[in-house]
Amino acid sequence: MFNLAIDSKLRGCDLVRLRVGDVMLGGTVRLRTSIIQQKTGRPVPFELTDPTREALTALLRRRPAATGEWLFPSRSRPGDHLTTRQYGRLLDGWVALIGLDPALYGTHSLRRTKVALIYRRTGNLRAWQLLLGHSKLESTVRYLGIEVDDALLLSEQTDL
Repeated sequence: MFNLAIDSKLRGCDLVRLRVGDVMLGGTVRLRTSIIQQKTGRPVPFELTDPTREALTALLRRRPAATGEWLFPSRSRPGDHLTTRQYGRLLDGWVALIGLDPALYGTHSLRRTKVALIYRRTGNLRAWQLLLGHSKLESTVRYLGIEVDDALLLSEQTDL
């Protein structure tokens, strides 16, 4: 789940609602997939890295599931998916395991991780906007914590 959260850049509400068929096709974990975001109704494509594909393959080998079943089913509510609250508790545990303060990290931290790395390497705001499925550049810039004009200037300087 951790790997998939980073690779997909999905909000927690979308991550917990993934179905097996969203990541698997013909018994094999997909290289790429796309889902419709709950918040915006817009499609968000994403690639699955080898470590994520291996983790999903191992998960589904241990717990075979049909295409339409939840990828992350609830243990307490049969037929339902893991809640975003439970996902947050899992993340708190993961963060604590590596010696960090869970109060400083949330599920949205995982959504930002990969795009922040891409932005640092490329300075490409448009790529970040597409990866997050934002319709407005202003929404994307808020993730950076800078002003729109400064972001556009940065983007122009890195395109040289």
